[in-house]
Amino acid sequence: MGSRNETGSLIGTTHFIEHLLFKGSSRYTAERTAQVFDTLGGELNAATSKEYVVVYGRFVDEQMPVAMDVLVDMLLTPTFADLDNEREVVLEEIAMYEDSPQDLIHDLLTETVFGDHALGHPVLGTREALTNVTEEQIRGYHRRHFGYSDMVVAAAGNVDHDRLREMLLAEHPVDASAGVDRTSQEHEVSPRRAFLTKETEQMHVCLGGRGLPRNDPRRFVLSVLDSLLGGSLSSRLFQEVREKRGLVYSIYSFSSMYRETGMVGVYFGCRPDRLVQVTETVEAELARVSTEPVPAEELRRAKEHLKGRLILGLESTNSRMHRLGKGLLTGSEILGLDELTRRVDAVDAAQVLDLAAELFDPGAFSVAGIGTDEAVFKQAFSNGSLGVSTR
Repeated sequence: MGSRNETGSLIGTTHFIEHLLFKGSSRYTAERTAQVFDTLGGELNAATSKEYVVVYGRFVDEQMPVAMDVLVDMLLTPTFADLDNEREVVLEEIAMYEDSPQDLIHDLLTETVFGDHALGHPVLGTREALTNVTEEQIRGYHRRHFGYSDMVVAAAGNVDHDRLREMLLAEHPVDASAGVDRTSQEHEVSPRRAFLTKETEQMHVCLGGRGLPRNDPRRFVLSVLDSLLGGSLSSRLFQEVREKRGLVYSIYSFSSMYRETGMVGVYFGCRPDRLVQVTETVEAELARVSTEPVPAEELRRAKEHLKGRLILGLESTNSRMHRLGKGLLTGSEILGLDELTRRVDAVDAAQVLDLAAELFDPGAFSVAGIGTDEAVFKQAFSNGSLGVSTR
């Protein structure tokens, strides 16, 4: 489950429940939960995304029975204690997020691209929804979407799979008939523009459009494309916009993949008087990557950068745990390092060019902006090459 399961007045409920899981369960108070993990010398944390919630712990291997008991009890039997106090904490988190335009701009772009689609909802929710959601609604949502039979347990490190499985199933048998509805929601993406007026020194801009679903076989091509376009220090956007022209401090490309669709995009922040020049340079690079085959040496460098990130990521037990859990929960392939590198190496220049032409067409991109002067934003995109309407 994740924020995309929310409807109507429940926007933000998944993330709110993530917070409330730490406020106590049937057998552990909030203080006792913290004491247990402090005694284990461990770490306890959680995160909510659009498609899942993860609660994770890090501890010494011999303490696994105690740690797992706490984690499972948190997930299955939260008491929802101090609900109103924690509501205020989440409202403060929303306020903090809204004070960070470089983060908020991504939510604005996602809403602009996906509109009323469930993926367009902000994970944190809205002030109005969080203020009005009731304990009864929260408990009902938890019953529907936090079922044990729909959960995935992933572990990495010095752990015995069979022992862990037996430990969990002995206490909590799985009902094979249970499960969360994962029906895909179709959505047509059309280019739009959106602007949010805030007091900022920079103009923050995100350009983006339709990407790939997570199981699309071209996802490795997209990873290479993202790396060479704006995913590294030697990438085209970083070199052309920052290093050669000094127009920005931060610029990068990104991609997100979901069950039935995805999103690709570019972010940058600059002073308002430089917005037109930055936009023109970015558009030129998008056009170049979509029309000119990438040179062999640049393609090789992008592949090596991507493979290096994959290898270094697997050095962490935390990243291995997340990778396994996400793969199982989303039904994605779980590939070994040799197969991952093989698929990256198999990407060729023609594939990169074809995918760039399909996904990075500036005319198909939506545009989102945050800054003090909407007139500057409108002027920068007045030629109509990015997006089609301002709302």
